[in-house]
Amino acid sequence: MIDTHCHLTDPRLLEQLDGVLARCAAAGVERIVTIGTDLDDDRAAIAVCQGRANVRCAVGIHPNYSADAKVSDVAALRELQADPCVVALGEMGLDYHYDKAPPAHQRAIFEAQLQLAADVAKPVVIHCREAVDDTLAVMRAFPAVPAVFHCFTGTRDEARRIVAAGYLLGFTGAVTFKKNDELRDAVRDTPAERILLETDAPYLTPEPVRKVKTNEPSFTVHTARVVAEVKGASYEEMDRITTANAARFYRWP
Repeated sequence: MIDTHCHLTDPRLLEQLDGVLARCAAAGVERIVTIGTDLDDDRAAIAVCQGRANVRCAVGIHPNYSADAKVSDVAALRELQADPCVVALGEMGLDYHYDKAPPAHQRAIFEAQLQLAADVAKPVVIHCREAVDDTLAVMRAFPAVPAVFHCFTGTRDEARRIVAAGYLLGFTGAVTFKKNDELRDAVRDTPAERILLETDAPYLTPEPVRKVKTNEPSFTVHTARVVAEVKGASYEEMDRITTANAARFYRWP
C-alpha cells in the first residue's frame, strides 16, 4: 500500500519520523509520498527522502502559500524537480475557501507550475477547494499533464467531471466519517482504476482512530477498508488496485 499524500515535514510527524515509518511498515504501508507546499518545505521534503528508498516527494507551491510567492519562483521548482526523489509537482491549484491569496495570483502561480510539469513530463498533485470549475478550466490548456485531485471532498457531480476529464481522485480519512454519505457515493461512482489512497497526514485522522490528534501514514489502512467496502471489493483487492494506480501515476515501480 502507498500513502500517496502526506506531509512528513510537518513537525508533528518529523519529530517522530523513525516511529512514524516503523508503524507504517508494521501496518503494511510500504511506500509514502510526502508533499511540499512552498520552496522551503519542498527542500525539506527532498531532505526527508534522502537515504529512504520507501519515501518520495512532490515539490510545488500550494495556492494558500502563493501570496508569498512570485511566478519567477517556479524557476527554483525546475531545479528542485530534477532530484531523483521528486516524482511529481505539487501540491498546486486553486483554493477559494480561504482568502489567503487573490484568485488571479493563485491562477498565475498554478499555470506556471502546470507549464513546468508539461515541460518536464511530470504528473501533478492538485489542491482544489471550492474551485472545481476554474481548476478544470485552467487545466484544459495542459491536456498532456496527468493529475490527481488530492483529498477529494466534493460532490458526486464534481467527481464525475474530474474523472471524465481524465484525472484521478485521492481519498482521505474523510470517507470514513459517519456523516459523509455523499463522499462515499462519490467513491462508489469512481472507477477503481482512478482511485488513490492518502492520509493528508497530519490532518484528517480517519475512523476508528479519529480521536488521535495527529494523523499518520500507517492509518491509510482504515481509509482503504472503507473504500473497499463501498466498492464491494476485498481489502486485499483494493490494496492491489490502488497501489498499482499510485505506482503508475507516480512512475514509481
